Amino acid sequence: MNFTLRQLQYFCAVAEQRNFGRAAQVCHVSQPALSVQIRSLEQTMGGSLFERRARDILLTPLGRDALAHARRILGAADMLDRFARDHSGGHRSLSVGLIPTVAPYLLPGVLAGLRSGDVSLKVQIREAHTERLLNLLKAGEIDAAVLAIPAAGQDLIEVPLFEDRFLLAGSKSRLNRLSEGPEVLRPTDLNAAQLMLLEDGHCLTEQALEVCGQDRTSARINMGASSLATLSRLVAEGFGLTLLPELAAASEAKAVPGLRLLRFGSPEPSRKIGLVRRTSTVAEDWSNELAKVIRQVGEQIVTATRN
Repeated sequence: MNFTLRQLQYFCAVAEQRNFGRAAQVCHVSQPALSVQIRSLEQTMGGSLFERRARDILLTPLGRDALAHARRILGAADMLDRFARDHSGGHRSLSVGLIPTVAPYLLPGVLAGLRSGDVSLKVQIREAHTERLLNLLKAGEIDAAVLAIPAAGQDLIEVPLFEDRFLLAGSKSRLNRLSEGPEVLRPTDLNAAQLMLLEDGHCLTEQALEVCGQDRTSARINMGASSLATLSRLVAEGFGLTLLPELAAASEAKAVPGLRLLRFGSPEPSRKIGLVRRTSTVAEDWSNELAKVIRQVGEQIVTATRN
């Protein structure tokens, strides 16, 4: 790069003031010093940036094109400068990804917990399927991901947070029929034709198929819902049964009055929720604090459901 930010600042000032003398005053430099920097920039750009007239200054076609780029560069530089000043003043930012079957239920408590511990912390949230979150994490676009483990590959560290057991969800009449028998209800007892699961891409679908002893080749399983909220409303109306994580149970049962829940016999099927980060990431306090807050919020939710 053969131009400097100072040259771009002088260039923008002349373009706005349309006068070298006034631009020099705005930039708090002498007019000869400003003119030298403008000529140097024009040499770098390979042409004149201004039409120099006796009483006015106009941009050349090259100058008009260069001005738009110069303003973007100066804007980005200003943002970087503010970021550096915020960071040196103790302000921090954190980018965290969560899978859709976790995010709506964990986020309110987790964000409140993080802000209460550090009001200067800026948290950015990305919600996506597991595969997408792992790609973002490996690319450095997020700092950590909250998802069902094990899921990580090489160069990633998984920190277990809490156990999230599965409940059977459906209408009152359907669950009453299932609970009439003397045998303990197990996921493998469910009829594939009754099951309704999330669409492909959700890790919860793979987990549900596994615990129910089914696979996606079964044409009788309905796998088309995009969210647990949609599934809850469908099964509450009697369209089938689904597996609902404890993490979502209280929230969905409150939102859908007709939804009923039934526990499986021991050992109850479950998933493990964990925090995943890169091995190359320095294990700073933010990682431990984030894991601590998520663990507390998650355990509080699932414990309340069990009680």
